[in-house]
Amino acid sequence: MPEAANLPNDVEALKGMILERGAKLEVAEALVISQKLELEKLRFEIAYLKRMKYGRSSEQLDRELVQMQLSIEDLEASLAAKPLEVRPAPKQPPQKSVRRPLPAQLPREEILHQNPCSCPACGGELRHLGEDVSEILEYVPSRFKVIRHVRPKLSCSACQKIVQPAAPSRPIERGLAGPGLLAHVLVSKYCDHMPLYRQSQIFAREGIELDRSTLADWVGGASALLEPLVNAIGRYVLATYKIHGDDTPVPVLCPGRGTSKQGRLWTYVRDDRPAGSQDTPAVFFRYSPDRKGERPRAHLANFTGVLQADAYAGFDRLYGEKIREAACWAHVSRKFYDIHVSLASPIALEALERIGRLYKIEEEIRGRPADEREAVRQARAGPELKLLHEWLHKTATTVSKKSELAKAIRYALSNWTALSRFCDDGRIEMDNNAAERALRAVALGRKNWLFAGSDDGGERAAAMYTLIGTAKLNGLDPQAYLRYVLGRIADHPINRIEELLPWNVILAAPAATSLAA
Repeated sequence: MPEAANLPNDVEALKGMILERGAKLEVAEALVISQKLELEKLRFEIAYLKRMKYGRSSEQLDRELVQMQLSIEDLEASLAAKPLEVRPAPKQPPQKSVRRPLPAQLPREEILHQNPCSCPACGGELRHLGEDVSEILEYVPSRFKVIRHVRPKLSCSACQKIVQPAAPSRPIERGLAGPGLLAHVLVSKYCDHMPLYRQSQIFAREGIELDRSTLADWVGGASALLEPLVNAIGRYVLATYKIHGDDTPVPVLCPGRGTSKQGRLWTYVRDDRPAGSQDTPAVFFRYSPDRKGERPRAHLANFTGVLQADAYAGFDRLYGEKIREAACWAHVSRKFYDIHVSLASPIALEALERIGRLYKIEEEIRGRPADEREAVRQARAGPELKLLHEWLHKTATTVSKKSELAKAIRYALSNWTALSRFCDDGRIEMDNNAAERALRAVALGRKNWLFAGSDDGGERAAAMYTLIGTAKLNGLDPQAYLRYVLGRIADHPINRIEELLPWNVILAAPAATSLAA
């Protein structure tokens, strides 16, 4: 910056200097944004590669990845707001992107742009050469419609008997909502995590006054109507050899006291596709007001087989002749990963690398029949497990007994029988990721609605998560599936409720699951 004595006295010259410095400042700001963007992208790539290398990532790392992506988006938007001429030149010439065609099933509205009747240059007659067609993607907000059921009354001229078609049944007796609206409210609340009061506000902007209490009545009525279907899914989930189990806390309000307590949502997943099974997957949620061990014992009273879960003490009394335990290597890996991130421990890194070799074998045999998986595991994973077991025992003698490393090693060794069970049974998985994936929807919802209103609300949430989660596992749009079911279940025979299960809907009426159904 020149001293004041060296500044020119000419006004125009001063203006020129100010403009020049302003332009340089804008270029510098764009460069800083560009460098920050490049740094965030590199940080994201490093974090992502760590997760890929060390198997299952921690929940903390997942959150960091999401935050990094949001930061990258903001920086890209800030850089795009700068004039093109001040942005730093890209390091490599940008490759021309290939625009993917818009989905053919989307409805299309054609606008024909008319030409003049004669040549604008000379007035001569025009002849057709062809046409150019371009498409843009537009969004039309969802719309309400009113369906009027008209039932003419007829009178018999001979006996005066009045004849009229029977009134069609409704999902909720004398209720205003049709199946599509009910499905939309349920999916918005339990899949898109939008509380009822927010839905009421959105409806009001569209000119429809629906009080939160009215929506709550609909949710309660629909839950009661769908209860037999939820129970049918529960029976199916537990009628198998191996299930995944896990639980997560849910804050629950105590009505009239203004306080909250800690409820639990439990998930039980049947999904044997990684072992080459053709059985359809399903997930069953249950709610309890606490985490006492009697809760999973009641849930699994009729189950016989293998339960794959974490080392929760409440499961311990389940294990015996009826139920065998299979533990989760993702929990072991996560303990070492957290130590490595916080302390850069070479011992933790070596543990992750050894566990990573087991996961590499699993990637190669995923989807193959259970007997093939068992043979490969015994030939390749068995020796790796033996070496890892010896290394853990040896390492335990070299670290402080009160250290986090010692705790992680003790966790692995104390659960070794359950952790190594997958090696001798191709039907068992190496980890409990199936249950953890099922609980992600609950974690997302917990951030939005914060509390369940009561224990009854927790039970309704468990029922809806069961239907929505199972629909997703079977490749169905949850809203289309619920619309299909709610339009039929009121008149459906209870002894044929299995016909409305997601996989039977796919086989019996695939068109019914489309958005146009």
